[in-house]
Amino acid sequence: MKIYFESYGCTLNKSEAGLYVNSLLRDGSTIVDNPADADLSVISTCMVIKHTENRMLSRIQELSSKSKVRVMGCLPPVSGGTLESDTIEVLHPREMRSFYYGALDDIEIREPSLFDGIPINQGCTGNCNFCISRVARGKLLSRPVNKITSQIRMQLERNIGEVRISSLDTAAYGKDTGVRLPSLIREICSIEGDFMLRVGMMEPRNTYEIVDDLMDSYSDSKVFKFLHIPVQSGDDRILDSMNREYKLDEFLRIVDKFRNSYPDGTLSTDIISGYPDDDEESFNNTLKMLELTRPEVINITRFSPRQYTRDFNRKLPDSGRVKRWTSEYTEMHRNITREKMESLHGRIETVFLTERVKDHTTMGRDQSYRAVVVPGDLPLYSRIDVEIVDHGNTYLVGKPI
Repeated sequence: MKIYFESYGCTLNKSEAGLYVNSLLRDGSTIVDNPADADLSVISTCMVIKHTENRMLSRIQELSSKSKVRVMGCLPPVSGGTLESDTIEVLHPREMRSFYYGALDDIEIREPSLFDGIPINQGCTGNCNFCISRVARGKLLSRPVNKITSQIRMQLERNIGEVRISSLDTAAYGKDTGVRLPSLIREICSIEGDFMLRVGMMEPRNTYEIVDDLMDSYSDSKVFKFLHIPVQSGDDRILDSMNREYKLDEFLRIVDKFRNSYPDGTLSTDIISGYPDDDEESFNNTLKMLELTRPEVINITRFSPRQYTRDFNRKLPDSGRVKRWTSEYTEMHRNITREKMESLHGRIETVFLTERVKDHTTMGRDQSYRAVVVPGDLPLYSRIDVEIVDHGNTYLVGKPI
């Protein structure tokens, strides 16, 4: 069977999809680059905002005109019944949940180029009023530690040296089993071999519960000093309206512990612009929070009402104000990023090479997970010392020394 594959959305979505398609590569099945050549197209979907959902629906129809299509990811649990046809089938929620009850555990990585990481838990413990992913993914279900580490050993045997663990909320890992994220990190770091671990997104509420132990587990040299923790707003009134279940002060304490433990680390966060009840005060409070914490990465999303969530029919702020708020958040992000990049010029960094990029260059990551582009077609998952000599909008440029 010839299989064509596309994946969209978060690292969890791509990690699940990559493993799933690897599970299909048996009995002579192969990957093809053109859907017109395929017997089956697999598409892993995202629907975090309405615009993305519309893109997914359009792409599914395009693919179904060329071959049979199997749809997975976040779209089927919400819209699966309306998608199915003679040429379109979906992986229903129960099938994805069963994926975490053993089917995921021993999948052989037959095609490393499709492999994107290791899912560690399904679902989350939150109850945010705006989140469609919570509806799509359901309650928390954590995988056993030994199954995760076994899959990591398998990826290392395939010479994939960047270990990515992912979920909707990695900090929720183990709340249902009693073995929390810091213990998992230590178990992963005890695996022999030269690799680096990137820990995926974690929600503030669950991170706050484990922050001291988490910072200790990050001390291992195999862990990228990278913390992705989405705050969404810098205003307690809006956080309450979102039902985020934490106060801004708890987020700030987490950031403070991370900055004190790893002063050169990379902080990433998310902001929702134009949430219902947002006003000039909440906007200014969010700007103050960003100026105080200075995240190196800020993912800014305009609020998108999603059907089946409690926020679906709420009144939205004026679109002109939202556009201005979004623009100012974006400008602040540019300024923070530029100042940080410029401050790194002249530094010597050890870069862990992870990806081939265009024009005979190789991209890697420094200890803080900053992207560094280095000239030459260099061996992947090796290390090289470079001097930082320039930067782009989202990456540094390194000169080998």
